[in-house]
Amino acid sequence: MTINSIKIVLLVFASSIFHSCNGQVKSEHKKIETETKAIGKVVSEFDNQIWRIFQDSKGKYWFGSNGNGIYSLNGNELKQFTTVDGLVNDSIRGIQEDTDGNIYIETQKGISQFDGNQLTTLKAIKSPHNQWKLETNDLWFGYNANDLYRYDGDTLFELKLPRKDLKEAFGIDTLISPFNSNNPYSVYGVNKDTDGNIWFGTFVAGAFRYDGKSFLWFDEKELSILPDGTASGVRSILQDKDGYFWLSNFKSKYTIESNNLQFERIKGVEKEKPHYFNSGIVDKDGHLWMTTYGGGVWKYNGKTLTNLELKKGAEKVLLVSIYQDNNGTIWLGTDNDGVYKNNGDKFKKFKLKK
Repeated sequence: MTINSIKIVLLVFASSIFHSCNGQVKSEHKKIETETKAIGKVVSEFDNQIWRIFQDSKGKYWFGSNGNGIYSLNGNELKQFTTVDGLVNDSIRGIQEDTDGNIYIETQKGISQFDGNQLTTLKAIKSPHNQWKLETNDLWFGYNANDLYRYDGDTLFELKLPRKDLKEAFGIDTLISPFNSNNPYSVYGVNKDTDGNIWFGTFVAGAFRYDGKSFLWFDEKELSILPDGTASGVRSILQDKDGYFWLSNFKSKYTIESNNLQFERIKGVEKEKPHYFNSGIVDKDGHLWMTTYGGGVWKYNGKTLTNLELKKGAEKVLLVSIYQDNNGTIWLGTDNDGVYKNNGDKFKKFKLKK
């Protein structure tokens, strides 16, 4: 081989190395850009319809809207995430966190997982065998208001609630209004009690408790139909400091004895007070706080029920949810006036600091 031939070979070899390395750098650069690309946009205010509020283990707040995605609040920075960023749907129905710090956003059309960088959609499977289990770290969802979903960290299982003859149990004809407008078994509320049992509230089929082995069905008529004949569903289930259960109802509290539902009327709750609450919490002092749609927020200290009415001008503030954060501060989500925060003796509309 001549010297000129050797030079040509070396030049070709060097050129191929250069292009290969250069291409590899570009490829790695693109990969890094994809992995670290920030999603969401910084905004200055919330949507008027904030239906869900949550604070994660890192102290960041999350606010779910009804149609404009979800907001995160870190310090004084408010970011909005929508379907543009990978959210499966913009109408938020629930927010949870797993033990690894991932955030799960329950929407009308499915569940999105946020790992701190990207949003991914969980795919539900209809298992041919029974996947009813009660594991400590499982997450439960009822996002599409039909059936129930259990997520074990790897798989999202679609589950079926047990069925019952509703006409026999409640005297309900599901073919007439308003009971024909939704699936009677639509899951409206999912809550866990102090013993780790899972409770499910439905549209008109009452409430269920699952203890990991069997179901206990609570089919009191007052859990399905309001005094005016309408149906609102069991949307919130609370357990107070004395172990009594409150199932979206001001009039009665419930206790379980030998797997039967016994109910006790609460003294001091007059007939003119609301019958139904759509969301509730038990605060750090053991007091119950319950929200109503148009009737303000109600506090029950074990003896008396007091009302805090909220208005924006002459218009009533329509409350959808109530939440107690990691510090014990109480927040309200509304259908027409954004977010409210408790400042001691009253609630004030929450606004970002300027």
